[in-house]
Amino acid sequence: MSSQMREKPCRTVRNLSIYVANRPGALARIAQTFSRRGFNIDSLVVSAGATPGFSRMTITAEGDEAGWDQIIAQCSKLVDVVACRCHEDEDAVVRELALVKIRCDLAARTEVLQIADHFRAKTMDLTETSMILQATGSPSKLDAMVGLLRKFEIVELVRTGKVLMARGEEAT
Repeated sequence: MSSQMREKPCRTVRNLSIYVANRPGALARIAQTFSRRGFNIDSLVVSAGATPGFSRMTITAEGDEAGWDQIIAQCSKLVDVVACRCHEDEDAVVRELALVKIRCDLAARTEVLQIADHFRAKTMDLTETSMILQATGSPSKLDAMVGLLRKFEIVELVRTGKVLMARGEEAT
């Protein structure tokens, strides 16, 4: 069978929430677990947890469908990991923050501000030749906003990556 006829493994994107003891090297060990399995980390956010000495990692990664159970099991076995859980977008509140710096003159400013208003973005900086918008929301909302702003010159774009929290009373 030729290599062109072989089926490629099904690659999926998943969101993992990992609760870890805040110790040196914890992030490196977790990232290495993904790397060894050929998974690409698309987004990584680490922040303090509700309990001092612990952190919450939100990792969005892409990899072979068959390998996800192994990734979760291997991360869960790491010494610093307290809990590791996969979340679907439906069972969690998923948000991201974006800062977009746009070069725009006075003539284009009204249209940029209309787009910003539609997406509930805030103006964080405004000069005669540029502006910085801040927007929060789902990744698809931010993708849509950035898509509309591409007709102007985007000087810089920074996104935080996904943060998430399980819906209801269930712990993330």
